[in-house]
Amino acid sequence: MAQFSVNAQRFDPYKNFKFRVKWDGRYVAGVSKVGSLKRTTEVVKHREGGDPSTTRKSPGRTEYEAIMLERGVTHDTEFERWANKVWNYGSGLGAEVSLLDFRKDITIEVYNESGQLAIAYKVFRCWISEYQAIPDLDANANAVAIQHIKLENEGWERDYNVKEPKETSFNEPRT
Repeated sequence: MAQFSVNAQRFDPYKNFKFRVKWDGRYVAGVSKVGSLKRTTEVVKHREGGDPSTTRKSPGRTEYEAIMLERGVTHDTEFERWANKVWNYGSGLGAEVSLLDFRKDITIEVYNESGQLAIAYKVFRCWISEYQAIPDLDANANAVAIQHIKLENEGWERDYNVKEPKETSFNEPRT
């Protein structure tokens, strides 16, 4: 049975500039860029001895690519505090990693042009493999200082509890 869209009139895909990232139950301030969610499944080739000279293919291991998050440098320390759980210089021999809580599940939310939540993905068991506190500094440049973290993860899935929003019209009252 076919499922029909709540917005049968919507033909436009969602834009990539309205989004938020959440971890530990809070939205992370100032995230300006989120890398793509990408997974790759290895192809296992095999053939039986009696088969003609063709190869059969089946799925093997699935790898999830790391996700890059970027934001402007501010006094907010969320990126740094999480990165320090993976490696904290000067914390003492054998205590550099916070094994209990260096992994986090995060949520990436995508909004439509009206600011309504349209799509969400849950990303599991993330940890920071790369942290850039400040970028190259250049006295001749005119740019925002950007910091980034690279999140290794063990998979992601779409949150199907997030339903397609009923888009409003200027002719209808907002609900």
